[in-house]
Amino acid sequence: MEPVRINRLCSTEELRAAVENHNEEYTLIITGSCPLDLSPEGMMRLMQVARATDASMVYSDYNESAPDGTVTAHPTVTYQSGAIRDDFDFGPVTLWRTYDLKNALWLLPKYNYSALYGVRLVCSAFNGIRRVPERLYTVYTGATDPGAAQFDYVNPANRAVQIEMELTATAYLRYIRAFLANEPEAVDVFRGEFPCEMSVIIPVRNRERTIADALRSALSQNTTFPYNVIVVDNHSTDGTTEIIARFAQEDSRIIHIIPNSRTLGIGGCWNLAVNHPGCGRFACQLDSDDMYSSPDTLQRVSSLFYAEKCAMVIGSYELTDMECRPIPPGLIAHMEWTTANGRNNALRINGLGAPRAFYTPILREIGVPDVSYGEDYALGLRISRQWRIGRIFESLYLCRRWEGNSDAGLSLERANANNTYKDWLRTIEIEARMRLNRGNSL
Repeated sequence: MEPVRINRLCSTEELRAAVENHNEEYTLIITGSCPLDLSPEGMMRLMQVARATDASMVYSDYNESAPDGTVTAHPTVTYQSGAIRDDFDFGPVTLWRTYDLKNALWLLPKYNYSALYGVRLVCSAFNGIRRVPERLYTVYTGATDPGAAQFDYVNPANRAVQIEMELTATAYLRYIRAFLANEPEAVDVFRGEFPCEMSVIIPVRNRERTIADALRSALSQNTTFPYNVIVVDNHSTDGTTEIIARFAQEDSRIIHIIPNSRTLGIGGCWNLAVNHPGCGRFACQLDSDDMYSSPDTLQRVSSLFYAEKCAMVIGSYELTDMECRPIPPGLIAHMEWTTANGRNNALRINGLGAPRAFYTPILREIGVPDVSYGEDYALGLRISRQWRIGRIFESLYLCRRWEGNSDAGLSLERANANNTYKDWLRTIEIEARMRLNRGNSL
C-alpha cells in the first residue's frame, strides 16, 4: 500500500487529489516531514485492528528516535467522543477505511486548512476511531516539549486557521445535534445579600516566592465597592503560610483558610472559599504566582456582571516573565469566543482565558470539580450550556511564566493525562447538550 503524504493543515482540494486514485480497502496517511519506519508487522497490526473493529480510522503509539540514537516511547491518547479539539495527537501515521474517508471528504465544503480535521470528525461519527496502545513504528526526530505549543491556538499569527477550524467544529456539532442555538439564560445578579461585592480567590501551596506579589496585586485594586481576598492555604511547607499570616495581620480584608483535609485539589480549595460565609457576590480568580495587570480589574469585572447579567466573566491575560516583561505570544485574548458561537466553539479549544470570575450562588449550586487541572474549563463548559458568559478582550491579568508553574516542563505522560481529562469533560458536555437538544425538540 503506497502511503498518502499530506500536511496536517491541508485544503479540501489537496486531500481529494491525494486520495482520489486510492481504490484499496484502506488508505495509509502520513503527516509531518520527519522520516519514519513502519514495519510490515506494524502495518499488519493496524489492518488487524481496523478489520476487527470496523473502525473508520486507526492510529497507534509509536517510538521516537532522537539524533543521538536514544529511543523513547511516545504514547498517544485514547480517542473519546469529546476529543474534538483540532490539536489531537494521533501521531504521524493513521490508517483509514477508504470508503469512509472519501465519503467524509465529499461532505466537506471548500476548506483551506482543516480538511483532515473535518474528515476525522465525520469519520468519528461514521464507524469511530480506534487507538492501538502498541508502538507500531518509529519516528526519527529531535526531542520536543509537549507543553511548548500550548498557546499556538491563540497566537494571532494562526487566526485564519482558527476561524476555519471553528467553522469545521461547528458544522460537526450541528451534524451530531450537540450545537446550542438557543439564547443562554440571563442571571439576576442583584438578588441576595452578601458580606461584600467581590472576593478574590487564591488557592496556594508552596509559593513563598510569588504569593506576596499576588496578595499585593489583589489588595491594590481600586473599586467603588468593598471586597476581600480569600486565600486557601493548602498546607504549605515552605514559608508561604507565614507570609499570608503576616499580610492578614496587616489587612483585615484577607481571610486565611487552612483546610482540614489534606487531599484537596485546586477545585476543592475553590469550594471551600466560595462556600465560606465571607465570600462576596462575585468570586474572581487569582493564581498564586500571577498578578492583575491593572488596579481596575475587579471594577471592570463587576461592571460587566451587571451590564450583561452573566453567570461568569472571563478576561484576557498577558504572558510575562517573573519581572512582568511581556514574552511571546503576548496578549492571550481568546478572540475565538464570540457572542454568537463562543459556547459552541468552547468545545474545540482547551481553555477559555483568565481571570475567571463567577456569580457566587451559581458556583455554589454547581460546585467545582476537586481536581488541580481543568476545573476552570469544566466550569466554563457547564455554565455556557445554560447561562451567559461575559468576555473582556483587553488585558486584565499577568500570567507569569517561571520554572515553578504547574504546567512548566510537562512530561508527555502528564500532558496526555491532562488532555484525556479535558476530552472526558467535552464528552460528557456533548452528551448533555445532545440530551438538551432532544428535549427541546419534543
